[in-house]
Amino acid sequence: TEVRPVTVDLFAGIPVRDYSVAAAWYERLLGAPPSFLPNDIEAVWGLAEHRHVFIKVAPEHAGHATHTLFVGDFDARMAQIAARGLEPAERETYANGVRKATFRDPDGNEIGFGGGPGAK
Repeated sequence: TEVRPVTVDLFAGIPVRDYSVAAAWYERLLGAPPSFLPNDIEAVWGLAEHRHVFIKVAPEHAGHATHTLFVGDFDARMAQIAARGLEPAERETYANGVRKATFRDPDGNEIGFGGGPGAK
């Protein structure tokens, strides 16, 4: 049996109540405006090839997303986010040295960044 590489496109959705408030917050968190706007209730940020997060106005589901992004530049990224005025709600360090910083958007959705030894 031949094993073929599969390209996986990830679009991780984050339901929000207020488009303008959420879009501004995610621009600060991610350090860039959206990569594209598919319609008037969604905004998409490309994080890496084939990997995206998006906000979508869905008030009945807002506040229930939980995503973690593992990054190779954890310390630099945390410093950049802090310079844009956001601080994590929680910080953790696991036994294997992996660190995690969890941010909460205005709706309570959790977006974590992980990095450090053993993170990849």
